[in-house]
Amino acid sequence: DSTLVKQLDFWQPKENVKSSSIEEPLITAQSALLYDVTSDTVLYEKNSKKRLPVASLVKIATAIVALESMDPKTKITVSQRAATIGENSMGLAVGETYTLEDLLYGLVLHSGNDAAEAIAETVSGSSTQFVEDMNRKAKILGATDTFFINPSGLEDDFNNEYSTAHDLVILTKHALTLPLFAEITQTYEYHIPYTASHKELHLYNQTNLLTTYPGAKGVKTGYTPGAGFCLITYVENGKHKLIGVILNSEQRREEMRELLDYSFKVLGVHVPGRI
Repeated sequence: DSTLVKQLDFWQPKENVKSSSIEEPLITAQSALLYDVTSDTVLYEKNSKKRLPVASLVKIATAIVALESMDPKTKITVSQRAATIGENSMGLAVGETYTLEDLLYGLVLHSGNDAAEAIAETVSGSSTQFVEDMNRKAKILGATDTFFINPSGLEDDFNNEYSTAHDLVILTKHALTLPLFAEITQTYEYHIPYTASHKELHLYNQTNLLTTYPGAKGVKTGYTPGAGFCLITYVENGKHKLIGVILNSEQRREEMRELLDYSFKVLGVHVPGRI
């Protein structure tokens, strides 16, 4: 893998920070990065290469590996392990069968750990192998300060999983090139009708900036006690496409709004409905 990584000309966020006389917001987040993909410019940075636990933000990598490995219409039957994995759930039951596409909506909108586990077991044959595939993909993309221990972001006893705001910009930018991921992440609600193989489910997007910040196209929330409150937001405004990452914040949504407002001011771009 190390030889492969050296050979790759992978995309990396530029280091250049756009200078501005505008006062930067003060935030509680341990780490943050606001990046304009359009102009390849850092608009705000705080400890962006610090390795931190990132909770359910790992599900972005889960979605990447799944979408690049398997047809979205593939049928997946839910195992006992997947149905009982615990904490955030989209509501799967043992023996039910859904399409990968349905499970990806549950993975992103409800941050379903059950969906993550069911996807992993089917795509790679086991959760262990899937995590190896996730880590390999991260390295291939250039996210070299990232290490996954499971497909869901659930904490283990040792809290060994980590990434950085810098690496999460890389993973998010890549994920958004996958049309179905881009469609899912900006979906506010998704209905899975009843069939003979599964119950009816109604899913709502937990990333509320989707309906409260102009141009927001979602991406992912995350929380565990070790990681704190985390958030990745993707916003389009005119020609500018911004990816914002906040890790371990006391008030992630408010701080993301502040950082987005600040970033657009630095760019000289007016955001409708914002001061």
